[in-house]
Amino acid sequence: MSDAFKRITSSPEFNVAVFSFLLHYLWEFIQAPTYAGMIEMNHWDGIKLCTSATFGDVGFALTAFWVTSIAARSRQWILAPTAPNLLVFLAVGIALTVGFEFYYTNISLRWTYSELMPLVPPFGTGLSPLLQWIFIPLLVVWFSRRQIRGANP
Repeated sequence: MSDAFKRITSSPEFNVAVFSFLLHYLWEFIQAPTYAGMIEMNHWDGIKLCTSATFGDVGFALTAFWVTSIAARSRQWILAPTAPNLLVFLAVGIALTVGFEFYYTNISLRWTYSELMPLVPPFGTGLSPLLQWIFIPLLVVWFSRRQIRGANP
């Protein structure tokens, strides 16, 4: 394995992006029935929509990672995350989720929730995307930490 390849694959950003993509992609398909029209949608159109949403989730995760890195003054915070690091990481992801969900469901009307989606006040954000941005980031940190440490014993 080349040094350049090892350097890339052991970088925190690479791991956050890969694990975010894998975990959010799965979540997007599981929560699909909580969005109006997803069950009736053509299969390929549903795959494209979930893939697009997953790339947005990866962008959110990387943004949350970088903001946390600035707050922690190190990109290596993910190797030994503290409670404040995790809170910043989660808070940025949740804030982005609430903002984008509000925009897309109330302003641009790009998507709407189905009757299966419980709404959380005060902005009427769907419960599923909020839970997504609590559980998935914690798993991303855990997997990334294990992967990076395994790559650099």
